[in-house]
Amino acid sequence: MTPVPVPQLGTEITEAEVTEWLVADGADVAEGDPIVTITTTKMAIDIEAPAKGTLQIRIEEGEIASVGAVLAEIA
Repeated sequence: MTPVPVPQLGTEITEAEVTEWLVADGADVAEGDPIVTITTTKMAIDIEAPAKGTLQIRIEEGEIASVGAVLAEIA
């Protein structure tokens, strides 16, 4: 399993909201595919798949996640 964590986006940012999953749970993804949009108080950013495989979502749209939290895993 390859985790998809909330990245560190700045020293003052400690959490982000999962705005939109761009890929459905259980879908196959390729490394580099945009898979989720997250929003902080300062920006919105698309997170890319760090590996090829099947996406398993762990945090749903509208939820707040801390930096480092696992948004999804790729099997």
